Amino acid sequence: MSGAALSLRRQLLAGILLPVGLFIVLHAFNLYRQTLAAVNTAYDRTLLASAKSIGEQLDVEGYDAEARLRATVSYAALEAFEADTQSRLYYRVSSLGGAVISGFDDLPFWRGTIPDRGAYAALVDFYDDSYRGEPVRVAVLLQPVASQSGRGMAVVQVAETLELRRTLTRKILIDTLVQQAALVLVIALVVVVVVQRATRPVRQLSAEMQSRPEGDLTPIAAAGAPRELLPLVDATNSVMSRLAHLLDNQKRFVRDTSHQLRTPLAVLKAQVQSGLRGDVDARQALGEISDTVDRATVLANQMLSLAKVEQLRQQPESDVTDLADAVRAVALDLAPLVADKDIDFELDTQPAPLAAHEWMLRELARNLLHNAIKHTPRGGTLSVRVLADRNAAALIVSDSGPGIPAELAPRLFQPFSAADVRSGSGLGLAICHEIVRALGGTIELANREVHGRVTGLDATVRLPLAENAA
Repeated sequence: MSGAALSLRRQLLAGILLPVGLFIVLHAFNLYRQTLAAVNTAYDRTLLASAKSIGEQLDVEGYDAEARLRATVSYAALEAFEADTQSRLYYRVSSLGGAVISGFDDLPFWRGTIPDRGAYAALVDFYDDSYRGEPVRVAVLLQPVASQSGRGMAVVQVAETLELRRTLTRKILIDTLVQQAALVLVIALVVVVVVQRATRPVRQLSAEMQSRPEGDLTPIAAAGAPRELLPLVDATNSVMSRLAHLLDNQKRFVRDTSHQLRTPLAVLKAQVQSGLRGDVDARQALGEISDTVDRATVLANQMLSLAKVEQLRQQPESDVTDLADAVRAVALDLAPLVADKDIDFELDTQPAPLAAHEWMLRELARNLLHNAIKHTPRGGTLSVRVLADRNAAALIVSDSGPGIPAELAPRLFQPFSAADVRSGSGLGLAICHEIVRALGGTIELANREVHGRVTGLDATVRLPLAENAA
């Protein structure tokens, strides 16, 4: 909450108060114009009353063009129409031709026209002008004058200075702005309070996470968290679960590596010391050392493969690889081993596109075929089939070896659980099992029996086809 760039409080305040402030500015401008128009309307009525009052005090002799107007109007007669001492009134009574009859003769004569549809039932016009260096509002009344001895038309002008109008307009505007400013402050206070309350669960979760001991990746318990926060909690728990899984695999890899490599290294050291002492022939010692190095190399490569499976599991499945192509490539690599044991080898494949990394499919096929070749007797049979239906692909490796003992079957997929510890490290099937799990498939080992006698082993792997290939 302290960072300006990430603060919800500041974002909400800016997102709400800036538009509200802009609206208030525009509203204040319009309000000033509307208030001034309303004040003008109210005071224009007073001006009209002043002009009518003056018109009632006129007299005339003669008719129309020969009419001679007389006026006996004192300035005191206008004091009743002055609202206060802030404004001043000026008047002028003229003939239609502009001749001054009474009043302030320097007040500019009206040269306008009467509106066709005025707001009042009188021949009146209102306009803004300047008189004696001050802005004024002027009302013009065309006043018919009649008497027993004549009839004529007078032009009555009454001008008022604008101090009062502007003062009243500013007062209304300031009062309104003060109320709107109070409203903005209330909005800001509400935003701050609401954000504080809404983000309280986030701060509580943050405090809980910071108080956890190092290495604690247990899921976050947020039963009382708001509904909008649950996706973040679930995503965090998912990430923590993956991290815990990765750490467990890392710890297992380090533990297994230190345990499994200790033995061949100890044997290798003993063989070197024996060769240096001359206990055995040098050629024999070098041969034993070479065998030990080969077994340690195979063990190290398999353990690295097991770790690589976990690494690829965390990557998105963007590649589409044909299982049939991977199996044929592996079969070609292992062809010398098949020929060396004179095995009757059969390969039958169908296109089977999978959403999987090519290395994973090749490693799966390599371990299954290598185990099958190793356990198939010389001159035996070995078949490899890749089948595909609408939803899944199947890799079936059938050898003619002795099968698997019933007591060993439940733990064959566990690391270092070889059927013969002298012929392997027990990691091949564990690697296959991890690859199949990573790809969302299944693997099964089953003995083939004829009349109660085991004639071989079937390793069956089923994997889902890629979605765009279904």
